[in-house]
Amino acid sequence: QVQLVESGGGLVQPGGSMTLSCAASGSIGSINVMAWYRQTPGKERELVAAVSGGGLRNYVDSVKGRFTISRDNAQNTVYLEMNSLKPEDTAVYYCNFRTWASATYWGQGTQVTVSS
Repeated sequence: QVQLVESGGGLVQPGGSMTLSCAASGSIGSINVMAWYRQTPGKERELVAAVSGGGLRNYVDSVKGRFTISRDNAQNTVYLEMNSLKPEDTAVYYCNFRTWASATYWGQGTQVTVSS
């Protein structure tokens, strides 16, 4: 049974920083893409950042220059370093892993609230 376990969410003030992590447990196999999505009430889930097995990264425009995604393949873990946080970054953040065998897994979600 594969599980993705997220950690690192919470409350942070505008302009602050926070790092999310997501680790896979179980026999997940070889992971192609690791990504972070976010969702606010009434809106569709949005891709925030992704990193491929080859190390290519892409970001949604609204977080470019502020967020950094990284991965540790040995630990099957992905990180999202978030700096200069804004109230509009408030959302539930979900990690997503896609394996080379085309299996997709989601984390349970972690709330990030940016507020003074």
